[in-house]
Amino acid sequence: MRVALVYDRINKWGGAERVLLALHKIFPKASLFTSVYNRRTVSWADDLSVETSFLQNIPKAPSSHEFFALFMPIAFESFSFDQYDLVISVTSEAAKGILTKPHTLHVCYCLTPTRYLWSGYDNYFSNPLLRFVSKPAVDYLRFWDRIAAKRPDGYVAISEEVKKRLAKYYDVDAPVIYPPVTQFEAPKQLKKYQKPFFLCVSRLVGYKRIDLAIHACKNLEIDLKIVGEGSEKKRLVTLAGPTIEFLGKVSDETLSELYAGSNGLIFPGKEDLGLVIIEALQHGKPVLAFRGGGAEEILSHKKTGLFFDFQSKREITKALETFRFLSFDKNNCKAAAKKFAFSSFEAQFLSYIQSRMVQLK
Repeated sequence: MRVALVYDRINKWGGAERVLLALHKIFPKASLFTSVYNRRTVSWADDLSVETSFLQNIPKAPSSHEFFALFMPIAFESFSFDQYDLVISVTSEAAKGILTKPHTLHVCYCLTPTRYLWSGYDNYFSNPLLRFVSKPAVDYLRFWDRIAAKRPDGYVAISEEVKKRLAKYYDVDAPVIYPPVTQFEAPKQLKKYQKPFFLCVSRLVGYKRIDLAIHACKNLEIDLKIVGEGSEKKRLVTLAGPTIEFLGKVSDETLSELYAGSNGLIFPGKEDLGLVIIEALQHGKPVLAFRGGGAEEILSHKKTGLFFDFQSKREITKALETFRFLSFDKNNCKAAAKKFAFSSFEAQFLSYIQSRMVQLK
């Protein structure tokens, strides 16, 4: 069976990229199609067969894709998949809009309906002037996005939260298959840190609300280590105090050491699922999280973590004060992570593909 994977863009590293690599592990000979590929900022794709769109040849496009949103529909519609039996789009934007012939099965593994057009629109366009100026472009992209959403032969949602969004924005009913968590190797020797600390692992962009974690830890004079890069880094650094440390990108080995050595993970955003929550649980660590999105599907209140109900500085500070004095059983945390094993994901996904193949015939 000839298989192709389609992904929005290859220019960063995060939970979505881990999902893509999990699918490539199932289909190791699959080709990978994407709009742009920034080889200078990613190494995880070095061994993959990557085919890019015409946008790759436009200066700045691989590193500044957000300025080329209007061209993404054309970019993905320009690919040909005539030689493939199965195409799997992994997307939170335009990759679902590829065009396939009747003999090719197109399954969309949906990370979320296009966030900046739908569920995250108010966050991305909070500035009234920007909202006014961008309205024609947004209207066009929403029109195209709804059309593109009808093109896959089948959908799979990564969480119940995404399943609800698919029904709301695309009128699509999709089964949920949870993505697998990275199986970190246990550190050979537990690293000793000078002081207790909490951890944030995230891309540093606005909707992740890392500013709330910084404020709470700064206010309570608690050490916080932040792993990740992103467009909000400069602003977040200006908010931080002496107890906040930005580590940037780290290796999986270092990340595992940080999880194992921390008092727990702080997860202040509303996410589609939240793979880093599962990674923390896998290390036996509890999570302080906003009660919303995928976190509610993973955590058990006061058993494997603690929820706070409003994304405000005051609320997260109060919750962190409570969290510090609670006791969590590491075995409960590890048990909660087991349902996100790769073997379970592989079996469910292949079963779904097989059922869709039968229907296609």
